[in-house]
Amino acid sequence: MKNKTYRSPVRKEGFAGLGDYAAIGEGRSVALIAPDGAIDWWCAPNLDSPPLFDRILDPGIGGFFQLEPEGSYRVERRYREESNVLETLYSTESGSVRLTESLNSSLAGRLPWSELARRVEGIEGEVVLNLRLKLGTMAESRSPWVADTHHGAVFHIGDLMTMLRTSEDVTISWLCDEAVEGRLVTSPGSHSLIALLASEKEPLAVPDLAAIDDRIETSHTAWRDWVNHLSYQGLFSPHVKRSALSLKFLWYSPTGALAAAATSSLPEGFGGEKNYDYRYAWVRDACLIIKSFVYLGALEDCKAAFSWLTHTIIRHGVKLRACYTLDGSLVPEERYLPLRGYEDSQPVRVGNNARDQVQLSMYGDMLSTARLFIQAGHVLDIATSRMLGELANCCADSWRQKDSGIWELPDEQHYTHSKMACWLALDQAVAMAEGKHIEPTWVGRWERERDRIRDWIEEHCWSESRQAYMFYVGCEDRLDASLALMHHYGNSVNPERMLKTYDAIRRELGHNSAMLYRYSGVEQEESTFVACSFWLVEACASMGDTKRAEASMHEILESLCDRGNVEIFNEMFDVRTASWRGNLPQGLSHLALVCAAQALTEAKGE
Repeated sequence: MKNKTYRSPVRKEGFAGLGDYAAIGEGRSVALIAPDGAIDWWCAPNLDSPPLFDRILDPGIGGFFQLEPEGSYRVERRYREESNVLETLYSTESGSVRLTESLNSSLAGRLPWSELARRVEGIEGEVVLNLRLKLGTMAESRSPWVADTHHGAVFHIGDLMTMLRTSEDVTISWLCDEAVEGRLVTSPGSHSLIALLASEKEPLAVPDLAAIDDRIETSHTAWRDWVNHLSYQGLFSPHVKRSALSLKFLWYSPTGALAAAATSSLPEGFGGEKNYDYRYAWVRDACLIIKSFVYLGALEDCKAAFSWLTHTIIRHGVKLRACYTLDGSLVPEERYLPLRGYEDSQPVRVGNNARDQVQLSMYGDMLSTARLFIQAGHVLDIATSRMLGELANCCADSWRQKDSGIWELPDEQHYTHSKMACWLALDQAVAMAEGKHIEPTWVGRWERERDRIRDWIEEHCWSESRQAYMFYVGCEDRLDASLALMHHYGNSVNPERMLKTYDAIRRELGHNSAMLYRYSGVEQEESTFVACSFWLVEACASMGDTKRAEASMHEILESLCDRGNVEIFNEMFDVRTASWRGNLPQGLSHLALVCAAQALTEAKGE
C-alpha cells in the first residue's frame, strides 16, 4: 500500500465533472454523489421539490453533504449487482474504508419520510473521515435555522425539516443554523452510520439508527427483487439491467409519472443557454420509457405510467401538452434563479416553456404506445379508448400545421419527423380500431388522412439531391437524427429511402461514427446526443441492417461505458473531450439503450 500513488478527485472551481456523479434514489427523489463523497444535488422530498443540496449549480452558496477521507486518497465505486445501492472504496496511505449509500425504502414501498443512509465500514488500517453538512437556501429564498428537540437538533428550511443522525463514534465539532462539521476515525471491522432524515409540511419521524442501517439491506433486497422479476433475456443484458435501474430512478411512485431527468439546468454546452429544467414528465419521454418497460417486462411500472399519462391528458381536456408536473398539473412558466450555474452556464431555470409548444409528434408517441400496451396484454378502459380516438381525430385535423418539432425549437417548420409521427399515429389508430380496441367510427377518415400524410411526405420531405429525408421542408442541406425513431414508417412506406437517410445521418451527423449529433449544425453548440446514437441502432436492426447495428452498439457502449463511471447517462456525450453534458440520469439515454438491445435481439432471433 505504501508504494501506491493517491490522487484525490479534483474539482474545477468547485465543480465536479458531470460524468463523475453516481445516483441513489427511492422512487420519490434522487441524490447525486461526487467521487469526493459530496452529495451535491438532492431535491427533497420529491424530484421536483426545491433542492436541499444544490452545490452542483453554485459551489459558493449551494448546499451539500460530504464524507471525505482526510489527505490524499483513491476512489473505486460500483453499484451492488442488480441494485441501486452504491458502494465506494476509499484507499489512503493509512488504510481503506467502504462507504455504502442508499435512499432507503421498505419492502412495502417508499417510506413516509426521506431517509438518506451512509454506512461507513473500516477495512484496513485507520482512516479519518471529515463530515461537512451545508444546508441549502433554496436559491437564497429561505434561511435555514436549527431548533433543539428532545431527539436532537432539527433544521428548518422553509417547509422542510431535516435531521442529521449519527452513530456515537462520530464527533460533531461544529453545529450552527446553516452547517454541521464532524469527524470519524475508522479501524478494521468498525461499523458506523450517518443518516439524514427529511419531511415537508408534516411531522418528522426519528427512527432508531439500527433500523436505518437495516433498511440499507432492505432497499438492496427490494432493488434485486424488482430486477429479478424483469423478463428481459436478450443481448447486452448487464447494460440493459443497469439502464432499467436508472430508469427506475425517474419513476415517481406517488403518482406513476416518469420524469425526463432528475436535475435542472445542467448545460448541453458549457457557458451556453441550453440549460433546462427536466424534472417534469414529457409525453414523448414517458411514452418511450413505457415502451422500454414493456420490453423489460416491468408490468407494474408500465401500467402505472400509462394510466397516469392517460388520466393526466383526460384531466386537461384531451389537449396534449408537451409536459406536465409529476402530480399531473401544468408545468410552471420558466423563472430564473440567482445561482452561478454549472461552470457559469446561465440561466438557471425552474419551470419549462416547452409546455406551450405545438409538438405534433406526440400523437404518434401516444397512439403507438397505446398499441404496444395492448400488444403486451393489457385491456383499455372505455375512457382511455375514447381519449385515443379523440387524439386520432385531433391528429387528422392538425397534421398540416407547422410545429416546434421533437427538438422543441423556436423556429416552427414542417418538420419531417413530425409528419412521419402523424402518419404513425393514424396508422396505429386504424390498427387499434380494426382490433376493436378503440371506436371504429372514424377509421375510414383515419385511413385517408394517413395516406395523404404519406403522399405529402414523399413529395415534400425527400431530397433527391441529398438522397435523404430532410430535417424540414425547404432545407435541402440539413438532416435530423430523430428520423431514426420513424423506422416503422420506413418499413411500411419506402424502405429504400429510409435506409439511404440513415446512411446519410451516420455519415454527416456522426462524422462516420456511431455517436450522433441531433441535427445538422448543432455540433457548434452542443455534444452528441446519446439517445440518437442508440435510436439509429434500433432503426438499422429493425430494418434488417443487423451487422451495422451490432457494430454500432458495441462502438457506442465502448465510448460511454469504459470511462470509469457507474453507467449513469447524461443527455449528451462530448466525443471530442470524452466528457458528459446535460441533465442526469437522462431517461431518453437509458430507454434508448434498452430499445436498441431489444431490436438487436429480435433481429438476430436470440
